[in-house]
Amino acid sequence: MTDTQTRAGFVALIGEPNAGKSTLLNQMVGAKVSIVTHKVQTTRARIRGIAIEGDSQLVFVDTPGIFRPRRRLDRSMVAAAWGGASDADIILLLVEAHRGLTDGVQAIIDQLAALERKTPVALVINKIDRVKAEVLLALSQKLNDAYPFSQTFMISAERGYGCADLRQWLAQTLPVSPWLYPEDQIADLPMRMIAAEITREKLTLRLHEEIPYQLTVETESWEERKDGSARVDQVIYVARNGHKGIVLGKHGETIKAVSQAARQELEEFMGRRIHLFLQVKLRENWQEEAERYGEIGLDFRDGD
Repeated sequence: MTDTQTRAGFVALIGEPNAGKSTLLNQMVGAKVSIVTHKVQTTRARIRGIAIEGDSQLVFVDTPGIFRPRRRLDRSMVAAAWGGASDADIILLLVEAHRGLTDGVQAIIDQLAALERKTPVALVINKIDRVKAEVLLALSQKLNDAYPFSQTFMISAERGYGCADLRQWLAQTLPVSPWLYPEDQIADLPMRMIAAEITREKLTLRLHEEIPYQLTVETESWEERKDGSARVDQVIYVARNGHKGIVLGKHGETIKAVSQAARQELEEFMGRRIHLFLQVKLRENWQEEAERYGEIGLDFRDGD
């Protein structure tokens, strides 16, 4: 393959929290590289997943959901989302079929219009299995009246329906370019960060209310062993003393279950044995510490 025959570029996935961006990313890449939970705002950093379609290399940027920010962490996440969109070669706006043109979606469309760039923006209506065909057609018309989308796709990211057509269109629309990453690479996050994200996902699935948003996970050390396995030590930072006991659970049951689930997924992801050790530490002001933001791939200054 010569350079002129190949295409490559960045595809930003934007939308409201829980629109299905992470699910679509994982569907496109064919591997789990992004957190998927029933809770909103679980993607904190811009996660890049890489897919090959013919002679094209598609680099997906899964951005945090765009919402009205209240805290520094929220502001950094929203800035990361728009940063991912403004750097992209193609933008995909994901809209939930059953929720339609919400105030949040309208705010994103207004912001897209303000970008004044020639980046193609495609509309991706997700979760189409939840509504009837006539509702879908009316919604598509309404959204296309609100913004001049280059293309409209109707998909179910979870089931994979419509995703092949979307992938094909992306492959043909990306700029002519040499590939940006090695052929066998599926994500550009360091393994330490992917491991921390996996553990945070397991915590998010087990814990309730505000707690998942009040904690962060960091991979403190990664030690390769002679037998091909690895020892991974992680710290779960909580913002309040009371959260420590909740994360640990009665007789340490919660932390044990989280550790087991995270280790299992990490082993499947890496295809080798992992020895995972978790610690819970109180760090009341971690959301105000620049170092913590760097660890989860956000810019502390974006929260100003």
